[in-house]
Amino acid sequence: MIPRHLLIAMAVLLVAVLGLTFYALRMRRTAAATPLASTDTRPLAPPISGPTERITLFVAHDDDGSLRAQSALIPLPSGRQQRTEELLRALVSLYLDKSSPHVLGSGADVRSVFLVDPGVAIIDLNSAFADTHRSGVLVEELTVASLIHTISANTPGILKVKILVDGKERETLAGHADLSAFYDVTAINQLASQLQSAQ
Repeated sequence: MIPRHLLIAMAVLLVAVLGLTFYALRMRRTAAATPLASTDTRPLAPPISGPTERITLFVAHDDDGSLRAQSALIPLPSGRQQRTEELLRALVSLYLDKSSPHVLGSGADVRSVFLVDPGVAIIDLNSAFADTHRSGVLVEELTVASLIHTISANTPGILKVKILVDGKERETLAGHADLSAFYDVTAINQLASQLQSAQ
């Protein structure tokens, strides 16, 4: 015959095993139901030093195919080129938010902006920006117009803009928007005005 204290110990162990099994199954269901937070895989940039200034971002809205002016307060460095980079990074950060009206793919970033006299800006995007960008004529044109109009509205004297991906020329952004040539800022600003009136 099995001693009574051994039966009690086995019963307690059995209850503990069943309880832990139930707890593990419940935790698994909770973990499966919890949506994964999108992580920002861009490299960590050093903090920006400079006074906080009010800027105007021209934000693309996919729902009605428009560009809308949106003011923001961001710290801006004193150098003209660094200021322009921070303007575009602020715009891209807005697009990386899951509630953005014009969502970009995870990891999209502006590598750098080069301002070349007289009046030429070169925007260097990272490969994640182009590789994860949604394909479509309007979506791609909205992105290009948003980037260029934001630069021209906040950085006087820009006449032409070239867009590179990882420092290299690329034919299109995601199959439609032509990146092989320079964009004329006057033409983009006219397009942006039409897109703003589309609201």
